[in-house]
Amino acid sequence: MTDAVKQLQGRYHYAIVVFKELVKSDFKLRYQGSFLGVLWSVLKPLMLFAVMYTVFVRFLKFSDNTPTFAISLLCGTCLWSFFSEATSTGMMSVVNRGDLLRKIHFPNYIIVAAATVGSMISLGINLIVVIVFGFFSHAHYTWRVLLVPLNLLQLYALALGIALLLGSLYVYFRDVSHIWEVVLQALFYATPIIYPVSFLFDRGFGWAANIMMLMPSTQIIMDIRHNLLSPEYVPTVWTMVENPVLCLLPYVATLVILSLGIYVFKKNSAKFAEVL
Repeated sequence: MTDAVKQLQGRYHYAIVVFKELVKSDFKLRYQGSFLGVLWSVLKPLMLFAVMYTVFVRFLKFSDNTPTFAISLLCGTCLWSFFSEATSTGMMSVVNRGDLLRKIHFPNYIIVAAATVGSMISLGINLIVVIVFGFFSHAHYTWRVLLVPLNLLQLYALALGIALLLGSLYVYFRDVSHIWEVVLQALFYATPIIYPVSFLFDRGFGWAANIMMLMPSTQIIMDIRHNLLSPEYVPTVWTMVENPVLCLLPYVATLVILSLGIYVFKKNSAKFAEVL
């Protein structure tokens, strides 16, 4: 057993060292030259939350009148910021690191993984802020908090799968970034972040709410809100969709997207240095 571990460590030692250095450099470069530095990891989602809360909750009355809607909005904003940032930076990471690929030989997937882990570090900082705010915003912390790491693992798997898929395409077609920008915008409004799910039921679009809950991004965000902040008020796919087989659909879709991303990336990665 010990020999097997040593063999694995020896085999992947170089890849792990490169991975750590890329995560460090990506995270430092993100805030290089800015006065507040890493503090922007906290300020950016808070400022975005302030704008959304003022516009959509105060003025447009997008609320379900539950005491935890404000903290759920902040949590959803942070989770979406991670998903958007991880998929976008992961998509462009291979092209941005083209010079490194041409000079040093190492597994190319490390570049995408390092970019997405950098976004995950920012999400970790954001979630600490969410938890602290939760104490002042009626959040109900229960044993379900223990399930949140599994939800975050699924969120990371989804983001990594999409980043690997888009990263492979972006090497050959730069138009992919513009298309993904539009898709992200559409997904944002199709995910109940700035409005509650009950908003759709109240207007006779319950069927649309059920379809939305089957999307992996919606299922994960609602699961995290439910398990972390408000088991009483935040519905999940399991409480809204009656068919248990359908409830498994977003989890299966996440695995399919991750597997497809790995397959496409692995198949094309050998030619990346040549194309770039």
